[in-house]
Amino acid sequence: MVELSDFVLLTTATILLAITAVTGVRYYRLMHKARFEYEKARDLVEEIVRSFKRELRRDNEKLDSIGFEIEGNSARIEAATKRVEDFDKKLPQLDRQLATVSDVAQKTSDAFTETGNRVIALAQEHESLKSRIAALQEQIQKLSTVPEVKIEPVIPIRRDKAMASLTETEVAVLEMLAADGAKTAPEIKAKVQLSREHTARLMKKLYEEGYLERETGKIPFKYNVKKEMEKFLNKPTNPV
Repeated sequence: MVELSDFVLLTTATILLAITAVTGVRYYRLMHKARFEYEKARDLVEEIVRSFKRELRRDNEKLDSIGFEIEGNSARIEAATKRVEDFDKKLPQLDRQLATVSDVAQKTSDAFTETGNRVIALAQEHESLKSRIAALQEQIQKLSTVPEVKIEPVIPIRRDKAMASLTETEVAVLEMLAADGAKTAPEIKAKVQLSREHTARLMKKLYEEGYLERETGKIPFKYNVKKEMEKFLNKPTNPV
């Protein structure tokens, strides 16, 4: 009787141990699966949190950018407001200037009208002058048949009279021009070693007194000795 009871107890203990073992295995598997799901969920949550933080950081950056833009726009608005205020202050002056310009435009228009009338008058005078010129041309054609007037030769000039009023420098200049040909005042200045003003006065005097000819085709003028004076230069004066 005792052995049967022990067997039942042993059997019961074995069954309970087996059930406990199976339950432990299942519990371990469930715990392992739960831990895996937990880690998976934790990773997902962390990823969601990181994504949220990134979005939040981007939103903060956008907000900062918007804040800067708002500050810049505020500064521009203030500047524009100031310009408008300045423009408002200048409006009276601009109105006065506009009135002045209007008056000037009216005066200019009147001046243009007057100028147009003058142009018309000048055109009429021009036509009148053309008629007079045509009449003068007819008279010139008639006068072209008049016999040519003969000019008597100039009485020869004596050297002593021609050279008496000249200084040594003036004679030297005339002799140089007779020997070298036409020269400008700067070229003559370099030859005779005089100042620019002195040379200019000397050449003007010789030209006005009839000793020189002047070529006026271009500036500076060129001076040349007159033909009738060349025979008196580089020749000794006749003894008295």
